[in-house]
Amino acid sequence: MLQGLTFFLSYTILASMLGMLQFGYNTGVINAPENNIEKFMQDVYRYRNNKDLHLDSAKLMYSFAVSIFAIGGMIGGFIGGMVANKFGRKGGLLMNNILGIGGAVLMGFAKVAHSYEMLFFGRFIIGVNCGLNTSLVPMYISEIAPLNLRGGLGTVNQLAVTVGLLISQVLGIDEILGTDDGWPVLLGLAICPAILQLILLPICPESPRYLLITKQWEEEARKALRRLRASNQVEEDIEEMRAEQRAQQSESTISISELICSPTLRAPLIISVVMQLSQQLSGINAVFYYSTGLFVTSGLSEETAKDMTIGIGAIMVIMTLVTIPLMDRMGRRTLHLYGLGGMFIFSIFITISFLIKEMIDWMSYLSVVSTLMFVVFFALGPGSIPWLITAELFSQGPRPTAMSIAVLVNWLANFLVGIGFPTMQASLENYTFLPFSVLLAGFWIFTYKRVPETKNKTFEEILVLFRNNNGSNNNENKKRCAASFSRSTLNCVNALEQRMPPSERAALMVAEEKPLPDTLEEVKGLDYVLQLLPSTFLEIWLSQCVPLRPSHHLDFPTAPFDNGNLLTAALCHLFASPLFDSSIFYTALFSLS
Repeated sequence: MLQGLTFFLSYTILASMLGMLQFGYNTGVINAPENNIEKFMQDVYRYRNNKDLHLDSAKLMYSFAVSIFAIGGMIGGFIGGMVANKFGRKGGLLMNNILGIGGAVLMGFAKVAHSYEMLFFGRFIIGVNCGLNTSLVPMYISEIAPLNLRGGLGTVNQLAVTVGLLISQVLGIDEILGTDDGWPVLLGLAICPAILQLILLPICPESPRYLLITKQWEEEARKALRRLRASNQVEEDIEEMRAEQRAQQSESTISISELICSPTLRAPLIISVVMQLSQQLSGINAVFYYSTGLFVTSGLSEETAKDMTIGIGAIMVIMTLVTIPLMDRMGRRTLHLYGLGGMFIFSIFITISFLIKEMIDWMSYLSVVSTLMFVVFFALGPGSIPWLITAELFSQGPRPTAMSIAVLVNWLANFLVGIGFPTMQASLENYTFLPFSVLLAGFWIFTYKRVPETKNKTFEEILVLFRNNNGSNNNENKKRCAASFSRSTLNCVNALEQRMPPSERAALMVAEEKPLPDTLEEVKGLDYVLQLLPSTFLEIWLSQCVPLRPSHHLDFPTAPFDNGNLLTAALCHLFASPLFDSSIFYTALFSLS
């Protein structure tokens, strides 16, 4: 049954996404008043020491104010999983606003107090706040969203980031708050999302998945779902969560070492980390942090370059809105491939325009168009999908720990790009974007080879993907596997035929004449076939081919076997079932053949 976007679910999404708006706002807010902040630092130094601070030293202090935000973000992102488990998703978000208010107050009063230390500490505190938001908000939204809307609602994370970024760019222009007197107000306005979330979020429910699976409070989870869904849809969600709870009994708490050492969880963890790197190492932050300088380098006037920087923020918002309905239609993997591919192409165009801008006058326009298209394709895929897919790839037990690691990597890459890009630009000059082109090509290949499609899949179904094939999406391998399995199944049937009573051999002969399914998915869910097979055959087959794991036991009643194709369906079904060790099964099949 399709589940719609109810009013209260929309309200809850809006209240929670304020945390990501905070992240976007504080990412961009310090860029516009750069000169004003450097002048403030020189004035404070002169006031304290009765001598001037060199401009290079002021720029170094400004760079520290920029980068310490990312250091705080790393810490906040890393502890996000612990906070989510201890206080809940909603509880963690509410407590986190204390940091948001504290950081905003410190930054807003730094000039009045003649203290650039307050500015540094405020940026660090707001960084911790934003790091926690980037861990908690995607987790919360993915857990309260209906299955058929999870992709679109997950994109709201990036929409909030882009809206926050655009607001900071608009407010930071010289005509509004980008002045010597206005910049403290500009930084202090970070208090608004925190206060607004403290007002809106308390009436929102805690994550039902957290309540049922982590805390085992089923009635509270049911009440939360009734507020988020239509009442007739609650039991369907409850049953799906019960199934995940049963499957994850042994994963109530997952440490970092357990997550890394688990063969089943290691593959999605690697995918999550690479997806986060594909966002930050794509070159997009070089555009965000240094777009004005890049446009000036390409030949535009400084005033036009500032206008184009605001245009980048507007394009990000528009394209993220366009992406929301596409996420559940085209799928995460497809959009990410389109996004990375487009960014790769236009990063090459940016490099070309830099190389020949002095030879051809209109090359500056190619640079501008290429940069804008670079941003368009970022918004299409890498902008939103890493946040969404990281939360989707894990079940309830390991999800908080996995989010902590992925978010830490995201912030670390953010920090390295912010610190390293000026040096890279000075060294490579016109070839500045070439390393990003190489990385984008590598990320595209990795996504094509290793990232699974998670559209319309439950968390448990996604986990089964990695149990069965480590998340591979190689269709050719799937076809070869299905063909090999079909041949081996017939060989197994022929070998077992010799051990069966004569009365049952006729049914097997009919089975060999029936067409085999092309893929395992065609027989998915055929549990009833197990009840129709003769017990004598199953006893022989289980004893010879598929040793059960010690923790499982199956009883099969005696029943007539009157449909030849049921045998093939049963073998395929048992092969796909997580009750059996597929490696043992393959060994048995090929030994019989």
